Amino acid sequence: MKKIVLFLFLACSGLVNTQAQELNCKVAINTSQIQGTNTQVFEALQNALNEFINGKEWTSAKYSVVERINCSLTLTVKEYTDDGHFTGELTIQSSRPVYNANYNTTIFNFKDPSITFEYMDQDQLQFNMNTIDNNLTAVIAYYAYLIIGLDGDTMSPLGGTDALQKVENIVAAAQTLPDTGWKAFDDSKNRHAIITDYMDEKMLPLRQLMYSYHRLGLDQMVQNAGRGRTAVTEALQLLKTAKENNMMSAIPQLFTDIKKEELINIYSEGTTNEQEQVFTLLQEINPAQTSEWTKIKR
Repeated sequence: MKKIVLFLFLACSGLVNTQAQELNCKVAINTSQIQGTNTQVFEALQNALNEFINGKEWTSAKYSVVERINCSLTLTVKEYTDDGHFTGELTIQSSRPVYNANYNTTIFNFKDPSITFEYMDQDQLQFNMNTIDNNLTAVIAYYAYLIIGLDGDTMSPLGGTDALQKVENIVAAAQTLPDTGWKAFDDSKNRHAIITDYMDEKMLPLRQLMYSYHRLGLDQMVQNAGRGRTAVTEALQLLKTAKENNMMSAIPQLFTDIKKEELINIYSEGTTNEQEQVFTLLQEINPAQTSEWTKIKR
């Protein structure tokens, strides 16, 4: 009874938050390439981005504090002019905890090499899905929904669909923006290509992989490492199928780049048959990392 009273007191006083936004994002602005500029605008931008990402309710889903998705966003400013024009590079990463383990697995890790936008000190960052006229907030919203969607796919089969459809909507609406990254065929790894490939029906095995690999594989490894590793091996077959369905997609390779160290660790305790099978599969999907994949067999 005392515990219940204490919890109600803390909740009413705001010390316990029973509902929170979706993202727990660490925001950083790297200005090492900019010399002799007043830092106030960069500090203001970092604070504005922090509030925009972490303070906004991106979906109607209810998240507790401990359920918030851990992620990071680092903007490296390459050029800045006093009239508020920024050119930079954005690095985005997200992770989720593995059940019953003191370990977080990386879900997304990507570098967006060319971001241009306008920002002046004290500008308010706002986003309207129906009227996308600001490249900065459009890019941030894109990655916010993408992180939420990918995380949802790891938790339940195709569980991130609603958020991922919002990513598609942002890309469609951003076609009128003059900034790079939104157009088809400009780059096989730009914002348009990532969400278009991921949501392509031919790449459905990849979305199925996200659930099988994480929920049926990693989340089971503490209780039964062999069973969890078997599920991961089966999930990787889905990755192979996705690659075969769309040989031009960069996403299967991106997945293996993100999971490289994790896969090496998983199969360090695997059977010889598992190691040979996974080595061959990964070498076919991402031959550039062959020297890393050989570590699986040692």
